[in-house]
Amino acid sequence: MKRLAVFAAAIAVAVASPCAATSSTLAPDESPAALMAASAAVATARDHAEEIGANRPLKPGGYWWSSDMPADGDTEVVVSLEDQRAYVYRAGELIGVTTISSGKPGKDTPPGIFPILEKKKMHRSRKYDDAPMPFMQRIDQYGIALHAGHIPGEPASHGCVRLPAAFAAKLFNMTKVGDRVVIG
Repeated sequence: MKRLAVFAAAIAVAVASPCAATSSTLAPDESPAALMAASAAVATARDHAEEIGANRPLKPGGYWWSSDMPADGDTEVVVSLEDQRAYVYRAGELIGVTTISSGKPGKDTPPGIFPILEKKKMHRSRKYDDAPMPFMQRIDQYGIALHAGHIPGEPASHGCVRLPAAFAAKLFNMTKVGDRVVIG
């Protein structure tokens, strides 16, 4: 419970930031305060996953999803670029952990706090050869999104956060435009 309070405090710092992402403005926040809050949120998510046994080793493309989760409540995704993992919270409870593939060097995934701006069950990239982006959830105006894709066990995307397909589908079905994605 103490770790959850630290997580909430880190998010509160981000919300207090003048450019913070809110459902009313839907603006990404990449300020120094948001980067610090994102880093704290990643550390807390890592610890929380360890506490409940959800931080076990996962092969690329592997994930854990709780069968016992709150029926409703806000959904938030915390992405660890260092660990190549994403943690999903609902109503403040950790409900999912997955391996990811973030941006490769030179096409880095931006850290910060982002709202989900748009959702499409099937989208195709306008930048990269019409590449499929199933369960796309766009988080910035430049095309960065969460979506299903190949997870090779290392950063390999053009900046998006790739998720295992089954995990991406579950996440897509529980998020809404305005929900937050914290990347650190």
